[in-house]
Amino acid sequence: MKLIAASIIVAVIPVVAQAEVIVTKPWARASVLASRPGAAYMTVVSDTDDRLVEIKTPVAGHVMLHRVETDPAGVNRMVHLETLDLSANAPVTLGPGGMHLMLMNLSAKLQEGEKFQMTLFFETAGEVTVEVPVRGPGAINSQDDTP
Repeated sequence: MKLIAASIIVAVIPVVAQAEVIVTKPWARASVLASRPGAAYMTVVSDTDDRLVEIKTPVAGHVMLHRVETDPAGVNRMVHLETLDLSANAPVTLGPGGMHLMLMNLSAKLQEGEKFQMTLFFETAGEVTVEVPVRGPGAINSQDDTP
């Protein structure tokens, strides 16, 4: 009888599915000086609508999300974003010349060949930690070390 009652309770309770965010191709460029900000890039996709609300890494005092805007005169400038909205199953790519992560107040310069941890915090999916390899200072993507 207890088994039947437990089965009924489990059948009636709705199952809450955890959102899943997948981060692919994370990488950062080697930095010239620790006193200058670093930059990191990646592709992020969520299986449901979600929002990136914070990013942390031990190599930087804080991480800022920027997008690039072009004014009417054709001049590009970085614009700080507080959050990043993700639409279900729509990959968002952060890359050179576009949306990117600025690593502010580096604890040391980013050296080519090193790796560091970065944790992204999402409203629904929670925390996602990735290992970020550092590419050369002229790298243009996650696999390339030269321009």
